[in-house]
Amino acid sequence: MNASVIIRLLDQTDSDVLENVAAEVFDHAIHPRWLAEFLADSRHHLAVALLEGQVIGMASAVHYVHPDKPPELWINEVGVTSSYRGCGIGKQLMQTLLAHGRTLGCRESWVLTDESNLPARRIYASSGGREHSAILVSFQLE
Repeated sequence: MNASVIIRLLDQTDSDVLENVAAEVFDHAIHPRWLAEFLADSRHHLAVALLEGQVIGMASAVHYVHPDKPPELWINEVGVTSSYRGCGIGKQLMQTLLAHGRTLGCRESWVLTDESNLPARRIYASSGGREHSAILVSFQLE
């Protein structure tokens, strides 16, 4: 991997960092209102991989609390532009989020992925994740 790749967590003052994002890092174009809302919420976390000022990878997470459980970190997604996949950037992004979760007092972290998404499964396994069988139930709210 290129030594000049910088992995960092963004905060509410960093919206300008996402003005230069490589293709395929996010699923869709960044929406200004949703970006502002995401960054303003202290329980939302976004790690990015920067190369010469361009975001070439990201991983997002939410930490949440519940009245009867310690905080947990839910990893929402990891995205790396295709020309840098397989270089260890996804793993570095995951490690950054997991380390941040530890500083927040999170005792557990989890992520969902499709069984057929082998690249994601490799990233999660190389980051120390263990696969479990589960049933996913989703609801459309629109």
